[in-house]
Amino acid sequence: MNDEHIKITVEAITYMKMNLSADITTEELASHVGYSHFHFIRIFKEVTGIAPRHYLSALRIEAGKSHLSESTSSVLKVLLSLGFQSIGTFSSRFKQYVGQSPREFRQKMGTLQNQLIQFGTMEQTQSLETLQFQSVRCKIIPPLDFKGILFAGLFPRPIPDQRPIVGTALLHKNSSCLFSNIPEGKYYMLIAGIPWNLNPKKYFSSDSLLRGKYEQPLEITSGTNIDITVKLREPMPYDPPILINLPLLLFEKNRAK
Repeated sequence: MNDEHIKITVEAITYMKMNLSADITTEELASHVGYSHFHFIRIFKEVTGIAPRHYLSALRIEAGKSHLSESTSSVLKVLLSLGFQSIGTFSSRFKQYVGQSPREFRQKMGTLQNQLIQFGTMEQTQSLETLQFQSVRCKIIPPLDFKGILFAGLFPRPIPDQRPIVGTALLHKNSSCLFSNIPEGKYYMLIAGIPWNLNPKKYFSSDSLLRGKYEQPLEITSGTNIDITVKLREPMPYDPPILINLPLLLFEKNRAK
């Protein structure tokens, strides 16, 4: 990626974060960084993988998650601080991206924190021998000092703002996974690493999560069997927020067993 393109993208994202409650337009962002509207959108999507308006919406939902987990403010106060005009709009958008309503997100944090702790004590085994229909085998390479939970999934877009088509959770010591019976289509392999933390609220924030992404979208057709490797890294200032509630996915996975 072009360093100048990264620089103006980060500058635009910083401006978004400082003005979340304002009605920011793409034209305003382009003007702020000194580029034409057309070129700004192209550059922003090249760096982040998504359009500026989509990124701004994701930042607002991410800020909503943070407010709900760290304060006792009412949902009404939270949404007004983020530029939403009604509880209905905020709640429907929040549930679409996070997987829970704002009220459910706040109420179930304690349960999900306990699920994460219990998951850390489990012994995991996963057979990687049998390939069924379309499959993707992924080797994840976390930093040597990483200890925590790895979430891996195939998403229809290059931002984890909805449930993955297929996904799994692994402990750091089991860093290979197999996805089989994948529907045909184009998907993005996205991975997040949640380090163990003394502050359990950190499990619901994407600020400290390690990131991994297979650079090319995966085209899954009949009989596709792919082997890929993804290396985890520290989050970059232009990474899109991780909106889906990862601990919730783990809870649902364990409940389904």
